[in-house]
Parts: sequence; C-alpha cells; structure tokens
Amino acid sequence: MAVKIKAVKRVNPQNVTLPQKYYAIAVADGRTDLKRLAKMIAMQCTVNRADCLAVLAALEDNIIMELQEGRVINLGELGSFQLGVSAVGQDTAELVDGSTVTKARLNFRPGEELKKMLSTLSYKKEALSA
Repeated sequence: MAVKIKAVKRVNPQNVTLPQKYYAIAVADGRTDLKRLAKMIAMQCTVNRADCLAVLAALEDNIIMELQEGRVINLGELGSFQLGVSAVGQDTAELVDGSTVTKARLNFRPGEELKKMLSTLSYKKEALSA
C-alpha cells in the first residue's frame, strides 16, 4: 500500500524572496486508536480485546509517568521516546535553571524495523478534487 501525498505551495524558509515552490506532504488516511489496536491484537493472539485494551491503557499511563521522571522509554523495534527542552541561553552555567526552559518536546528515535519500513515506502499522489 502506498502512502498518499499531495502538493502544497510553500515559501523557501532560507530565502523568502524566491518564488514559492510545490512540495509533497503526506496525507493522513484515517486514524487508529487504542480500541482498534486492542481489537487487532486480539485477532492475532489468544488474548481477548478487553485484556489487550487494559494492557495498552496501562502502557500509555506508564509511558507518561516514566517520561515525567526523565526516563528514556525504549519500546524495542518500535523505537524510543525521550523528553527534550528548549531554553533561553545564559552567560554562565550558574544562571541556567528551570525558569530558563521555554518548552518541552518529545523526541522519538525509530527502531531498526521502523527505519527499514521508512526506507521502503512507496508513494501515490492523491487525486485532485474538482
């Protein structure tokens, strides 16, 4: 199955005076939530949907709690999650504290299987709507 893409006209951020160009962007093709994942997993193994959903909900809660503690979450071949921050630069190390942090972000590093999947994707341009 090919990933759907569409063309979007954008400014060159390195030189906004240049003419805009069209760039491909990925088009989402639906959503999958925890309930759907639980149902899919249940169909592939001997665990029922309710138990799968309970485990996935616990996984979600525990990932959030572990990230709040500053831990890296390694999900095997899926990859790992880690918190990162943006901060205002200071002249000395002594001036750096929590008040200099401007925002937190979530960093994701794909595992080997996801990297492999990304390198083998195919793409299909979405039909233009009339």
